[in-house]
Amino acid sequence: MTTMADVPDLLAGLRTTPRILREFVRTIPKDRLDLRRGEGFWTIAEHVIHLAEVQQMLLDRFQRFMKEEHPVFIPFLPGKAEEGAAAPARPNMADALPQFEQYRSKQLSLLENADSEIWQRTASHPEYDQYSLYILTRHVLMHDHWHMYRMEELWLTKDAYLTRLE
Repeated sequence: MTTMADVPDLLAGLRTTPRILREFVRTIPKDRLDLRRGEGFWTIAEHVIHLAEVQQMLLDRFQRFMKEEHPVFIPFLPGKAEEGAAAPARPNMADALPQFEQYRSKQLSLLENADSEIWQRTASHPEYDQYSLYILTRHVLMHDHWHMYRMEELWLTKDAYLTRLE
């Protein structure tokens, strides 16, 4: 059983991620944002837009954990709506960071008010052996930082050392 002793640390990480992302993107030269480093590579802008796009889906999942005893989720496929909802409009680069920040604020409001019973709720998700509010929260933080790492790699790493995701 998970002790969840690190929940305050996870929430602190989620709270600081928007500022880290905003300041990081600000340091990247504009001509690098839409540069495609190779076939199958996302651009830095596409990573930022993806981070903004998934926030509505994540907020919806957090809300379901608050309301449902054992939610059942389906896999999220970017560009497609989850569970019959209309897919949100794709943000442009100028709108992506504010959208990310707005949704993250809403997510944190929910999570910061969740009691220990809600934190321990489990769910079913076909992609995962285990799924809970705690796991989802940790997953969101890791997802954010994985994309930020990838953006930094796409910006700064020389071609010979760039990670190829096959």
